[in-house]
Amino acid sequence: MSLPLELVQAFVIVATGTVAGTFFAVAVSVFPALMTMPPQQYVQTQRRLGEGYHPVMPIVVSSVLVGDALLAVFADSGLLRAVYAAAVGLFLAVPLISQYGNLPLNKAIQAADRNGVPESWDDPRPGWRKWHLIRSVFAFLVLILNVLTAAVLA
Repeated sequence: MSLPLELVQAFVIVATGTVAGTFFAVAVSVFPALMTMPPQQYVQTQRRLGEGYHPVMPIVVSSVLVGDALLAVFADSGLLRAVYAAAVGLFLAVPLISQYGNLPLNKAIQAADRNGVPESWDDPRPGWRKWHLIRSVFAFLVLILNVLTAAVLA
């Protein structure tokens, strides 16, 4: 592998680790704390947390996809190209789940924050947690794939 591709590979590992690590922190610390909060406090806190993650996390997630795609196109061997293409395919689950699983729930949370939490509010936390854990698994799978590829195949 040439030097520029090695730099892309290192960047992809760091970016994938950032995504997986952030998701891990949310899963084991942030979200359990959010689950203990009454609904109004939860929606206010969730909104504030989201302000810190946006636009940073979408940029980092996109950079993983671009980096792995570059590696898939320019890798030295067919095996490496296939592994990086698989990484792209697996990691696509992260933004797709974010967009179609978590984002609609985030919009409901934002609406409740603006308008108050009604008595009949359908608490989105269980669904949000489910989608978050699923995308976390994909992020960790791709992190492992990228690290093993760098260590064993490249």
